[in-house]
Amino acid sequence: MIPVLPAQTYTTLPERFYVHPPLSPVVAPQIVQLNTALAGELGLDCHWLRSREGVAMLSGNAMPEGVIPVAQVYAGHQFGQFVPKLGDGRAMLLGSVTDQNGHVKEIQLKGVGRTRFSRSGDGRAALGPVLREYIVSEAMAALGVPTTRALAAVTTGQPVYRETPLPGAVLTRVASGFIRVGTFQFFAAQEDFEGLRLLTDYALTHHYPEASHEGGAACALLREVIASQCQLLAQWMLYGFVHGVMNTDNMAISGETIDYGPCAFMEHYDPDTVFSFIDKRGRYAYGRQPEIGLWNLTRLAEALLPVISEDRNTALELARAELAVFEGQFQQIYLAGLRQKLGLQTAQEGDAGLVRSLFEVMQAQRLDYTATFRSLSNEAALSTPTAYLSEALHPWAAQWQARLAAEPLPGTTQRAQAMQRVNPLYIPRNHLVEEMITQAVSHNNMTAFEELLAVTSRPFEEQPGKERYARPAEAHEQVQNTFCGT
Repeated sequence: MIPVLPAQTYTTLPERFYVHPPLSPVVAPQIVQLNTALAGELGLDCHWLRSREGVAMLSGNAMPEGVIPVAQVYAGHQFGQFVPKLGDGRAMLLGSVTDQNGHVKEIQLKGVGRTRFSRSGDGRAALGPVLREYIVSEAMAALGVPTTRALAAVTTGQPVYRETPLPGAVLTRVASGFIRVGTFQFFAAQEDFEGLRLLTDYALTHHYPEASHEGGAACALLREVIASQCQLLAQWMLYGFVHGVMNTDNMAISGETIDYGPCAFMEHYDPDTVFSFIDKRGRYAYGRQPEIGLWNLTRLAEALLPVISEDRNTALELARAELAVFEGQFQQIYLAGLRQKLGLQTAQEGDAGLVRSLFEVMQAQRLDYTATFRSLSNEAALSTPTAYLSEALHPWAAQWQARLAAEPLPGTTQRAQAMQRVNPLYIPRNHLVEEMITQAVSHNNMTAFEELLAVTSRPFEEQPGKERYARPAEAHEQVQNTFCGT
């Protein structure tokens, strides 16, 4: 049987869009996790992926005939500072396959060694960050958040050197595409307007083929990216997710979550929550994510100006008109999601104030974000909140009950079921992720990884015997910082 292999389409663009990185073989590659369900969706043969040839491809050791890896060039604003040339410094795009639903998905290896864009890096990845990205990206997918997916984790049999030697690994990840805001910024900085037009047309064709080109291709692309980012950012906020490094080179124009580095799910509610060790000023704090999303989209609009219109004033006017919809569009999606989390099926004028009051109590009392919303989803809480919820929530619960009384849903059972479908019980809590990494890296034990992956793949469904996975961290377990792993 001839296996389905990734076919490279990015090379239909001129060679200045990418480089062909050299392969850097590792000594003893071994699959430690293969996402068989995802492989099936992509039409990939799991038996072949586990074969010597399959492992060679997944580790970057050798490519089957016809698979042509490329490293993509891009620029980016990193913590607000523009870097005109970045690119895939430790990643290779193998190509694309068509999944069982007819959607094109691209396959990329991360941690495969140096490319022309590696600068001072070694191009490698350590096992801990690879497993973190595997767990968190798959948890996000289970929550229904657009995201890159993890297809495989492969250990390399050789160390990478950070503060200490660590076991090396390669992650195979899957997405609709890996074009970033920074990709457009690169060509804009080069004043390569032909490149910008080619990239715009390619992105529209691959990501938004049904988009209306009213106002031109560049405006159409900007409009679609704004809409997809509004949806994505609202979902991040609804689940308490903190990306950690929202640089423009970490923002995919497909509207998928990409580049899981110092990411985490917030526990006690605080809009100033930051997990990235290097984010000293809170640029990418939880509560600032919509603001930064708009900032990044504004950088995309700036990059597109030369291809929106040859007249700069006209281009500015058109771009500003597209950006002007962001705040209202985001708030509409976000508030609609919050209504669902609170069991509200209709919209009333005071709903934003009701949510704001809840967040004020949660912040003052340091209540766990995920556990609080899940507790509201309990049928007992809906019936007699003062007997079930913590005392700190009682005054707010009286307002909530009054608001629920105006809802048409016929009973508490149906309401509780609806709320439980949007309020997860299990997320990859930081202390559990760190516990999993310690077991895998220090003790060569993948049991904690496999258990956490299994539990978080069913986030809304109560799983008997898995209560520890729903419990917030104790004081001595709390994780203050996470790291990107480069």
